[in-house]
Amino acid sequence: MWIVEYLWLIPVLPLLAAGVIAVTRQPHRSMACLLAIGSMAAAFGLSVAAFLATLGHPAHAGAWRMVRTFPWCQVGEGFIEFGWVLDPLTAAMLVMVTFVGLLIFVYSKGYMAHDGNMTRFFGFLALFAAAMLGLVIANNLLLLFICWELVGFASYVLIGFWYHKPSAAAAAKKAFITTRVGDMGFLIGILWLYCETGTLVFYDEAGGGCLEATAVARLAGQSTLIGLTVAGAIALLIFCGAMGKSGQVPLHVWLPDAMEGPTPVSALIHAATMVAAGVFLVARVFPLMAALPPGAAGVSGALEVVTWVGALTAAFAACIAVAQTDIKRILAYSTVSQLGFMMLGLGTGGVVVGMFHLITHAFFKALLFMGAGSVIHGVHDEQDIRRMGGLRKAMPITFATYAAGMMALAGVPVFFSGFWSKDAILHAAHAFPSSQGPFFLGLFGAFLTAFYMTRQMAYVFFGTSRAGSSAAGAGHAADAHPAEPAASGPASAHESPALMTVPLAILAVFAVGLGFLGTPAWPWFQEYLGGRALEGGWHELLSGESLRIMAFSTVIVAAGIGLGWWLYGRRPVTRADDLDALERFHPRGFGLLRNKFLVDEFYEATFVRFNARLAWLSDLLDRWLWGGVVQLAGYAVVGLAWLSRFIDEYVVNLGFDAGCRGITSGAGATSRLQDGQVQGYLRVIGLGLTVLLLLLTWGCAS
Repeated sequence: MWIVEYLWLIPVLPLLAAGVIAVTRQPHRSMACLLAIGSMAAAFGLSVAAFLATLGHPAHAGAWRMVRTFPWCQVGEGFIEFGWVLDPLTAAMLVMVTFVGLLIFVYSKGYMAHDGNMTRFFGFLALFAAAMLGLVIANNLLLLFICWELVGFASYVLIGFWYHKPSAAAAAKKAFITTRVGDMGFLIGILWLYCETGTLVFYDEAGGGCLEATAVARLAGQSTLIGLTVAGAIALLIFCGAMGKSGQVPLHVWLPDAMEGPTPVSALIHAATMVAAGVFLVARVFPLMAALPPGAAGVSGALEVVTWVGALTAAFAACIAVAQTDIKRILAYSTVSQLGFMMLGLGTGGVVVGMFHLITHAFFKALLFMGAGSVIHGVHDEQDIRRMGGLRKAMPITFATYAAGMMALAGVPVFFSGFWSKDAILHAAHAFPSSQGPFFLGLFGAFLTAFYMTRQMAYVFFGTSRAGSSAAGAGHAADAHPAEPAASGPASAHESPALMTVPLAILAVFAVGLGFLGTPAWPWFQEYLGGRALEGGWHELLSGESLRIMAFSTVIVAAGIGLGWWLYGRRPVTRADDLDALERFHPRGFGLLRNKFLVDEFYEATFVRFNARLAWLSDLLDRWLWGGVVQLAGYAVVGLAWLSRFIDEYVVNLGFDAGCRGITSGAGATSRLQDGQVQGYLRVIGLGLTVLLLLLTWGCAS
């Protein structure tokens, strides 16, 4: 198991590349690209080795792990230990993150070729990847939190990479501040867990980790004032951090605005890394999430919350995506919705179900974002789908790969990966003992996903080009390259270079290939990650209740695709300023969806305004109250110092020191008359003679 000893190299290699790139001058673009891509390729190779190492223990895969820990700093009489862990969850995430990240790095070389700051861009990408990989291998909640915050910082600089644009700078600040709200709860949960267990190490050789059965049982046996167990309360505080990072309602507002960054950043953040970190965190601390008091049965309160938050997020974000016109913003709300599906899967089906959708989603969502970037590149930085149309002939490779990603996301059976992972979630939600509400919300989200993706495909790739048909429909071109001004639009659309289309083709193969492997892969994945196989193997997936749910979800997906094609594909839009079919049907409802249910406006009118007034009041208090107190204290100190000197001189010393100083200064003045300088003496004699002559002359005259 040599790979366990060198697992730390996986995040360190991109981190070293980021450090070298940071001191590299901007003209050395090729070297920066090679360093970043090479470090990611090496990390991928080590990740594959780690994955293969876990395959050697199929009988105990769900519980098998190897850890390495070392003391980091002393706290009292004990030490806080850092370290890394290799288990199936870690190995699966490492392979997915490094593979998809490597393809995005290669894609970025072509996409950012005209950007003058490409060197800096690859440095930020490498830092982002290092932080995410460190988060995945961490065997300590504090180390995970440090990498978690590094991911937040790296996303801040990547989203605001084109900082000369006010919208990009605002989006970066919004992402950073919103995720910090959730991270406050995360930090409180870390402190509480340390107080209860005395350690933040997940697992150790002695079985004393905070996620070990003994510690979890002790936490589940204690109650809090609100009726939750201590384990459940800590789990929910940690879940606050996951809600912020994974864009769950109500902390979802930052994620769509993150589209202001370059498209490779959108693919990296929304597919395999940052937003997946929240889902991975819930999977990592799942023993705390699922812990029940001794003798209790059913579902823990923490998993109830995770389930409902995920189900509401899945349906809520899908509704908003229906009315968006920016090609990347549609995919952004789709990501929010799919993250809700992952949380729904974690809450109802456990780690295996949620992680299965996370991995399949990483491939087809990276494909869709990179495909959107290819479209934007091909139509000269236009992002408004109303000003596209007819691109399937001008961009055939992009169209074919994008169609594969669209069908995988929609859950088209049987040959697309999203079908199997989505169906596993719906099956788990249907069996949820507490309520059928999450199941029906999931079905509604699946229907809307198929609908809005069909709408997007019809607008972008079918019909005829609508470039220049109306100035009213102009997009804001958030991806406009500083070194490459926007051209006229999609009228002169062209296919993207091979550096961009080859990664698309590879991801499309996985989006479809994982679908072909779905039937045999799902039972294997259940055994690999969960430690147990389906009793009936893959035959269990095609029988009884599972088959009925699969058929029902297929009908739902077919209905969404059919309705989308009937409204947008059967009679394609011909002008950019034509009303949307749904807008013609219900203008007010469509406007509410287009305005994102006015959540941002609500936050602006409440929390933002409250904080602005609080900041104004704090500034007022600081300037006039606390500043006045400090100034008065300063005057008092100065006055006391003067008074002390006066008392010391004229009361205590009776003016003796002042008299001495007067004598000293007088002696000094007198001594200057006898300084030994002959020239000075002659001047004084001359001056005296002049004065005497003037006096004698005045006396004679009188």
